[in-house]
Amino acid sequence: MLNEKKIRSIVRAVSWRILGTGVTFILVYFFTERADIAGMICGAEIIIKLILFCVHERVWARFTPGSRDGKSFVLWFTGLSGAGKSALADEVHDYLIQNRCKAARLDGDTVRAVFPDIGFTRNERNTHIQRVGYLASILEKNGVTVISSFVSPYAESRDFVRGLCRNFIEVFVDTPLAECERRDVKGLYKKARSGEIRNFTGIDDPYEPPVRPELTIRTENRTIAESAADVISYIKHYR
Repeated sequence: MLNEKKIRSIVRAVSWRILGTGVTFILVYFFTERADIAGMICGAEIIIKLILFCVHERVWARFTPGSRDGKSFVLWFTGLSGAGKSALADEVHDYLIQNRCKAARLDGDTVRAVFPDIGFTRNERNTHIQRVGYLASILEKNGVTVISSFVSPYAESRDFVRGLCRNFIEVFVDTPLAECERRDVKGLYKKARSGEIRNFTGIDDPYEPPVRPELTIRTENRTIAESAADVISYIKHYR
C-alpha cells in the first residue's frame, strides 16, 4: 500500500466514492420512489462528505504517533561508550518510521565519520554537541522528530541543546562502566587503559550524568527490545 502509485490511489478513491453515492441513490429511491429526491440527497452527500474528509485529514495530520500533541521532539540518548545508546536509538527510530512518523537519526559515530577532524578535548566536544544540537533543533522546528545518540559527556552542552529545542527528551542510558568495558567490541576501553587513546570518557575524561533526565534506562541484564519498549512507552504517552 505504501508503494501504491498516486494515479491508482486517485482512481481507487473516485471509484469508491461513485460506488458509495450509487448505493445511497438506490436506497433513497427504493424508499421514496423519487429520482429527484435521491439525486438531491446524493449531491448533498458528496459535498458534505468532501468537506468532512478535508477536516478529518487536517485534524488527523496534527497527531503524529509517539509525540506530544502530534508535535515533533528531540529524543537525546546520552551515556558512556558501549552503554547501548545507538542500539536503543535505532530500535526507537525503526518504531517511529513503521508508524509513519517523520523521524531523522543522528548518531555520534556517523556524524564523526562525516567530520573526522573533530577533536576530543572538552571544548571540542562541547562545540561538536552544540552544532549537532542546533541541527536537531532545526529539524524539530520543521516537524521532524530527531533520534540522537551521543556520549555528550558534559552537562553544559546537553543543557545548551535543551535550550535550543522546543520538546527535548533526555534519555540517560545508565550502564555501569564495567559492563560497558565488557561489551567493548571495538577495543576502545583497552586502548584508553593503555594510553593509546587519550581523553576517553569514563577513563581519563569525566562523564557528568544527567541530574534530572526525562527518562533513565538501565540496560544491564536486559535485552535491547526490553529497554526500547520503556522508551517507546514513554514517548507514546508524552504530553
